[in-house]
Amino acid sequence: MTQLILFAALSVILIAISWKALRDPRSHGFYRFFAWEAILALFLLNAEFWFRDPFSWNQIIAWVLLFASLIPLAFGVHSLRTRGNPTDKREGDDSLLAFEKTTTLVTSGIYKYIRHPLYSSLFLLAWGIFFKMPSWFGFILVVTATLFLIATAKADEAECIQFFGSSYNDYMKKTRMFIPYIF
Repeated sequence: MTQLILFAALSVILIAISWKALRDPRSHGFYRFFAWEAILALFLLNAEFWFRDPFSWNQIIAWVLLFASLIPLAFGVHSLRTRGNPTDKREGDDSLLAFEKTTTLVTSGIYKYIRHPLYSSLFLLAWGIFFKMPSWFGFILVVTATLFLIATAKADEAECIQFFGSSYNDYMKKTRMFIPYIF
């Protein structure tokens, strides 16, 4: 019961953050909301196992993935803030979070290798949480999060093509979505 109450309370926060995006099913924020919800449900499902049996194979995999998730997150946010020239005045993109309202296409740093480091971070986070205590229900949640993150990236790319034009198409040809040189 506590988990359901926490899920509901934290979902209200996610709804508040995603409110504008939820009104536009074509926006990347729409799909990202559902990825966040699946990750939240997965976290609450596995929270009691967070520190249990810390040297088991699944816990070691979990911790590696969880710590690894911090790398693309840190480099991605830093690059967007320092190189993307974000502005609150970017018109037509009301559903974007503040640091996403870039006016310059970022193609250096981590973005030289992958187009979506923040979603890569969420992939690693979701799978890290899953490995805390693998289960069939957890597997369904992590696959759901994965599919919504792929949909998020596809929608984000459509938005970037619309805003940055052919330069984003050229950038897409030179980089991978989530894993450098692979995918």
